[in-house]
Amino acid sequence: MKRTFLLEIVMIAVAVAFLFPVYALITLSLKDPAQISQTPLALPAPPSLDNYATAWTAASLGPSLVNSTVITVVSLVALIALGSFAAYYLARAQSRLGYGLYVLFLLGIVLPFQLGMIPLYQLVTDLGLIGSHAGMIIFYTGIQLPFTVFLYTGFIRALPREYASAAQIDGASHLVAFAKVVFPLLRPITGTVLILNAVFIWNDFFTPLLYLGGSGYETIPVSVFAFVGQYVSNHGLVFAGLVLGSLPIVLAFLLLQRYVIKGFSSGLKG
Repeated sequence: MKRTFLLEIVMIAVAVAFLFPVYALITLSLKDPAQISQTPLALPAPPSLDNYATAWTAASLGPSLVNSTVITVVSLVALIALGSFAAYYLARAQSRLGYGLYVLFLLGIVLPFQLGMIPLYQLVTDLGLIGSHAGMIIFYTGIQLPFTVFLYTGFIRALPREYASAAQIDGASHLVAFAKVVFPLLRPITGTVLILNAVFIWNDFFTPLLYLGGSGYETIPVSVFAFVGQYVSNHGLVFAGLVLGSLPIVLAFLLLQRYVIKGFSSGLKG
């Protein structure tokens, strides 16, 4: 009993430690400069949404939100389509080629993408895709594909082969069997793929700064960074911009979080 009580106290303390930055971020975003200087961590009295309206306009978060959404959504669609089908082949193949390709994908996870930043940037420049949505979508699809294939492969290996085999006996091709039988069963791991890749793509700062800086197609992190530098003395506006920039991906995570653990645990069984 005593041990359980102490464990609960520790868990509560950990939860407070994790939630305190969120509390400070939201509280400061609802205060005017006078309240921030006098009582920075106290509850706002009264709370005001003026910082959010000003930050939305001054930081041009609307266009940046559209840019981030387009890049993230199209990249996720490409990753799910390519990653799931590639993983289906790798999980079902009984050849050395399949094993060798799987090892190559694993190397793509182990090796840091920073090693290829210069040749990748040169390649995108040669293709004329610098400063465009297409360049970022191709980049994120290539960078995140090994991780996506790894997740899907583990999950598909845990699925019985009889599902696809029954469809093929009825005359379906491998592609039709995968699309109509196997892929619907991948819903848990697809949720995991969605949220993990979405968090990475949405929050990535360095790559959009390098590829999209000054193009007018900046994503949310790049726009918030420029806004912070411009309004660093007005912390209420800065924190409001940070909240607006992180809110979409936080909502997406809350909606899909149950799939993350479910997808991992199901894949680990295989």
